[in-house]
Amino acid sequence: MTHIHIIGGGLAGLSAAVELTGRARVTVYEAGPACGGRARSYLDKALGARIDNGNHLLLSANEGVFRYLGLIGAHDSLVGPGAPVFPWFDLSANLAWTLRLSKGKAPFWALPGGARVPGMKFSELRSLFNLLRANDETRVSDCLVPGMLSERLLEPFAVSALNTSCEEGSAKLLANVVRQSLALGGKACCPWYPREGLSESFVDPAVAHIRTMRGEVRNGARVSALEVGPVGRVTGLRVGDERIALGPEDAVILAVPAPVAQSLAAPHIVGFTAPDQFESIVNVHFCLPQTLQARGVVGDTGFVGVVGGITEWVFIKDRILSVTVSAANRYNEISNDYLIETIWREVCQVVGPVLTAALPEQAPPVRLVREKRATFAATPEQDRLRPEAATPLSNLALAGDWVQTGLPSTIEGAIRSGVQATRALGLVV
Repeated sequence: MTHIHIIGGGLAGLSAAVELTGRARVTVYEAGPACGGRARSYLDKALGARIDNGNHLLLSANEGVFRYLGLIGAHDSLVGPGAPVFPWFDLSANLAWTLRLSKGKAPFWALPGGARVPGMKFSELRSLFNLLRANDETRVSDCLVPGMLSERLLEPFAVSALNTSCEEGSAKLLANVVRQSLALGGKACCPWYPREGLSESFVDPAVAHIRTMRGEVRNGARVSALEVGPVGRVTGLRVGDERIALGPEDAVILAVPAPVAQSLAAPHIVGFTAPDQFESIVNVHFCLPQTLQARGVVGDTGFVGVVGGITEWVFIKDRILSVTVSAANRYNEISNDYLIETIWREVCQVVGPVLTAALPEQAPPVRLVREKRATFAATPEQDRLRPEAATPLSNLALAGDWVQTGLPSTIEGAIRSGVQATRALGLVV
């Protein structure tokens, strides 16, 4: 039976494995103690609580995500308001508002009297048309029309989607996100996130599914080298002191971060390129002594978007207030203590008025996580370095959110890349 060796147990590798179990013998090699990569949950002993290593907001348009969840039996593990509703807060204006998108494609929400961005003008929608006409070199900032729509919605949306500043970010990549979400109407933009945690939704059910289908998941198994024969195919893997030989029908999917792929693939593929500039994400998890409940729209959604400060998204889950800050290289020189103090003040301003319990003046027990290489920098230059899934080696394919999917580094992109890799090997139609 064909044996597919998948190097990397992040969402791209798990996606490929889920596609292939039942069609071939599958082994996943994960260097770390647990699968999931940058989308997993863990018990933080200092906080005494289970947290995600990052927050991810999904949309109903993410077809790859929902197909994957269906295959692993976790389709019902996400929660959301069931409507295209997004609460926002402008710190500088101390103003809360709610964006409610129209169900259809026509942007009725942007008309006067609609649930639109406060202070925006209908003419500012030209920003979206500019994005959709962007070429490979266009930056997001080149497309945005000055005004409240850009300041209070499009700019924070772009930074969250690309994890890159508007001045540097690729308008083409953002346009692809818009085409597959906002341009399809509100029905494609209903927000979702895991009810319990990223691992409970995306990782644990996938690993269980793979093993149920007689696949193998090996944790703590770091592949240090590929062996390539003279006929242009991978013939063996090095896993510690172990050599794993590949048969004539076997194949490899390399689903590791871009720098690791560079070290493993570049020696065997002339002209191999991969993104080599990265952006960080900061996540701050505050742990309260009691379960939190919010009133109104924030209570219905469980999150709120923020502009005018450092904080960008606040998620409310049980007794955890979790904050995400994207494109965080700009804060590399700022101390953790300063970030925690500032972000806590912002959190109190944003969600304090809608919580049923008062927040303490001083920050509660907290965990700040800086993911230094969270995503590749989504610039036009870095996008050109992304390789296709297929490689010159006949039995090697690439997967990962850094591989060319047409999307920036997102869960949707990672999951799609795993499927792309199986197709590049001719294993799935």
